[in-house]
Amino acid sequence: GVMSSFTTTDLYGEDVDETVLQDHVLTMVNVWATYCGPCIREMPELGELADEYAEKDVQILGLVIDTLNSDGSVSAAQVEIAGQIAAETGADYTHLLPSGSLSPILEQISAVPTTFFVDDTGRQIGDAYIGARSREDWAAVIDSLLAEVQP
Repeated sequence: GVMSSFTTTDLYGEDVDETVLQDHVLTMVNVWATYCGPCIREMPELGELADEYAEKDVQILGLVIDTLNSDGSVSAAQVEIAGQIAAETGADYTHLLPSGSLSPILEQISAVPTTFFVDDTGRQIGDAYIGARSREDWAAVIDSLLAEVQP
């Protein structure tokens, strides 16, 4: 699967790997950037959705793509900006930084935001969604995908 094996860190320097997926039937991965207005505008509602769907074993992960320097090292300044945006928008779910093991995903991203869904093994479920959506639209997408992955 697209995320069946990966290692990276989050905005706070904590290590994250594929085990973050194991206790969730569905994980929504929202790829965003600090310069992307539509990304930031949908994050408050993504934060609300994350809280709302937690009891259904659904989680949201952010993947903030503009947090590396040109040499591939982590940009502390950009990470700080991303952390401020996440805090200010209430998108208080885990946000991942790009890493080598995530590059197959990143190479497929042509625009931000792009959002895709994976199951508990990291296998992608359904299509990737380009562009921001309303809370209602995302809820409808999540509900239909949940129906697919639940036994």
